[in-house]
Amino acid sequence: MQNKIMKTKCNIKNNHPLIFEINTYPWLKTLSEIFGHPINLHNIPIELIDQELTAFDAIWCMGVWERSPKGRDIAINDKGLQKEYEKALRYYNTEDVIGSPYSVYYYHVSSQMGGSEGLESFRNDLAERNISLILDYVPNHVAIDHLWTLEKSDVFIKGTLEDLMQKPFEYFSVGKDIYANGRDPNFPSWTDTVQINAFSPEAREKAINTLLTIAKQCDGVRCDMAMLMTNKVFKKTWGDKAGTEPEIEFWEVIIPAIKDKFPDFKFIAEVYWDMEWELIQQGFDFCYDKRLYERLANENAEKVLEHLQADWDYQKKLVRFIENHDEPRAVSVFGEEASKAAAMIALTLPGAKLIYEGQMRGYETKLPVQLGRNPTEDDNLDIMEFYEKLLKAIPGKEFNNGQWSLCKSLQVGEDNHSNKNIIAYQWWNDTKRRIIIVNYSLRFSKAHIQIEGINYGNSKWRFTDLITQAQYSYFGDNLSKNGLYVELNPWKGQIFKIEKIN
Repeated sequence: MQNKIMKTKCNIKNNHPLIFEINTYPWLKTLSEIFGHPINLHNIPIELIDQELTAFDAIWCMGVWERSPKGRDIAINDKGLQKEYEKALRYYNTEDVIGSPYSVYYYHVSSQMGGSEGLESFRNDLAERNISLILDYVPNHVAIDHLWTLEKSDVFIKGTLEDLMQKPFEYFSVGKDIYANGRDPNFPSWTDTVQINAFSPEAREKAINTLLTIAKQCDGVRCDMAMLMTNKVFKKTWGDKAGTEPEIEFWEVIIPAIKDKFPDFKFIAEVYWDMEWELIQQGFDFCYDKRLYERLANENAEKVLEHLQADWDYQKKLVRFIENHDEPRAVSVFGEEASKAAAMIALTLPGAKLIYEGQMRGYETKLPVQLGRNPTEDDNLDIMEFYEKLLKAIPGKEFNNGQWSLCKSLQVGEDNHSNKNIIAYQWWNDTKRRIIIVNYSLRFSKAHIQIEGINYGNSKWRFTDLITQAQYSYFGDNLSKNGLYVELNPWKGQIFKIEKIN
């Protein structure tokens, strides 16, 4: 496969980038319906890019690669998936089922979405607006009908006839060869995939060549289930079938080989099981922060604050999110008001920030990735207004090299410890400062917020809430003595710009 290097490149220059994930196939189908003519990556309306995408540093086009024909057949006939399709669309037909984007048949942009030329056109339109492009890379497996299965090689995990007879949903045959389906050790195998052997030198060489081709077409990759390729996880999953454990980790071979040719290319890891730091050490630029998601969804402000006390070198490498294509819709998990509070936290922390298509419209239906058509949902105007204000208020490129720290929330008088419900932190550089304060609870709460690093003196200070545009003035000596007094209704937050008046 030959690909031209794009005419325009746009490296992700923001150290804390805001990323927008698009489920590409159904997104393009919806646009075609809205605009009344077929739209693919080659002819996305410029006005749409200007109106909806320019707030972001990068666009992740999820699912652009050619999907497996056999994988599609499996997706159509899977009884469990059929129930998920019915939940999402109520009424669907086989044309709506396009197969999993993570059962990659060929790392070539789907012709249905505009092919390589369409992607090049879209990337150039983004680059002209200083927006980078991120695509998928799936290290653990490829489709069961991928061309590599026809080669005589050691790329895949192989099984025996006994494996096939005893575990027909974990192994399959291609001619005389028996291969393992791809898997996560905690779940059933992905029957539309074949397992790549992370320990195989030949598989590692193919990974490098594949990524070198991908790197000509985008500015970074989101690596699916990246932790599965680490030595300890792969050995635990596959045992002796994997062969001899190599001295050097998979990613420690792959990432430097790509960055040698594309130094600014970014690697983003989907990672779980508290393995984020390990993958950061192995070369990833950013790793999913699933721990924050779980604490926001299931725990209280104190637990969130515990997580935010981690070192800066760790915090700045995390991807914060409250929704993506794998998780249920944020509004359905958190509820409408709590989802706003969670979003205000997730989108104002150090590291990368991820918003999923439909999140800012308050959509509630999770779309299985095997479907190519979005459900019909009404826009939640209140959620849309909130995100419009939030995106304008979050600390942006002006704090690219800024500093960040937590603020103390102190108890007010005899108040019943409601200060513990408040999460507060600050961004600052030589000339600007932002204070983010969120009541992450069901209770009306108040606190005195101690903001370190400010010499208030005897000056007067203005605090402007960038969400509501309300302004508050305080005398410096009072701020020095008591801190900033705040009281917030449940799930409400403020993003303050601080200025000295005199």
